[in-house]
Amino acid sequence: MPWHFPDPFLLMLSPRPDRAFQKHGDQVASYIDPLIKFVSANPWLAYLTIFLAALLEAVPVVGSVIPGSTVILALSALVPGGELQLQWVLLAAIAGAVLGDGSAFWAGHRAQREILNTWPLTNYPRLVAQSEAFFQRWGAWAVFFARFVPPIRAFVPLTAGALGMLPSRFYAVNIPAVLLWAPAHVLPGVLAISALHEYGGIPHHSGIKHYWMLTVIGGALLVWLVIWAIRRWRHQDGVIEPAKPGQPI
Repeated sequence: MPWHFPDPFLLMLSPRPDRAFQKHGDQVASYIDPLIKFVSANPWLAYLTIFLAALLEAVPVVGSVIPGSTVILALSALVPGGELQLQWVLLAAIAGAVLGDGSAFWAGHRAQREILNTWPLTNYPRLVAQSEAFFQRWGAWAVFFARFVPPIRAFVPLTAGALGMLPSRFYAVNIPAVLLWAPAHVLPGVLAISALHEYGGIPHHSGIKHYWMLTVIGGALLVWLVIWAIRRWRHQDGVIEPAKPGQPI
């Protein structure tokens, strides 16, 4: 009985991968091409989207449901083909993250600890408790590490401000973290598409960027489902207790 390989294997084994991807990417392209054409004609809207994605991802509660990192990682596939410029993508992501983290920090800094017991944070006691425990354990380094750990990324800057962290110390840690976080979310897509073009013989106008964007979105959805299942399972064991106040920051 002959072996039947799924399409991904056929694409990799094809002697002309550019034609294979062109053929099998037509259907995918029919859904994403309008978006890419719109971005090409209006790149400033894409930069604004990246800025808002990074900004909103740092807002408490909102950031726990906004897939900002997914949006940035997916749109990075448009850099090698020239639809977007790398420097502006990085700048938009950095500016949004710094402004979002800073806004959350200053909100906590002005309201102090009382803000942790106000709506809508009272609807997320587990995340608030986790963020507080994380900050009490790691101190200033929590601000650095949290930038790479959703969803507490959206809560730690606020917690840091509420627990009295100095603004100078916050920015001394936050800005370097953002400067690492932005390339870590933008460059994978740029390098992956560029490598496939340079070494795989796949042209930029093929459907490879469509597959990248769908893979990123599908992967993010899978991760979200796994995290949701783990939280639901752990919720049966009780809620994490908040850290005790008074420890050095």
